[in-house]
Amino acid sequence: MQAYLWVKTFHLVFVMAWIASAFYLPRILINLVEAGSDTTVRARLVLMGRRLYRFGHVMLGLALALGMVLWMGYTFITDFPTMAPMGGGAGWLHAKLALVVLLVVHFVIGGRWLKGVDAGRALPSTQALRWFNEIPVLLLVGVVWLVLAKPF
Repeated sequence: MQAYLWVKTFHLVFVMAWIASAFYLPRILINLVEAGSDTTVRARLVLMGRRLYRFGHVMLGLALALGMVLWMGYTFITDFPTMAPMGGGAGWLHAKLALVVLLVVHFVIGGRWLKGVDAGRALPSTQALRWFNEIPVLLLVGVVWLVLAKPF
């Protein structure tokens, strides 16, 4: 039971760190658009974005690895209280995983836009990026609700 609690604790910490980077990356993109042609500001924002994106990837990898342990840990850790929910009553988990996939896609799109800045590609408008900035909030609300309510 103790191992389960530690794995779950670190999974949640890494998820929170990744979500923080997913929330902030679009804000850096908005600032890049608003910086215009100021090369000093743009260079600093691109550097910040690169570091944030790399940090987010590490946190995502750790969160996914520990999530797999939470899901399948009972098979290789003695007294691990979870079971692989594949039968009835696991619909919430599938819906949650679908939302997590959408969060990952959102994060990757933001990273590609950031990488495109170095290649000279234009970013979407600030209004489009502001809408893009709200997507992870809505997805996260769905994930949290599914985990807490387990409605199906």
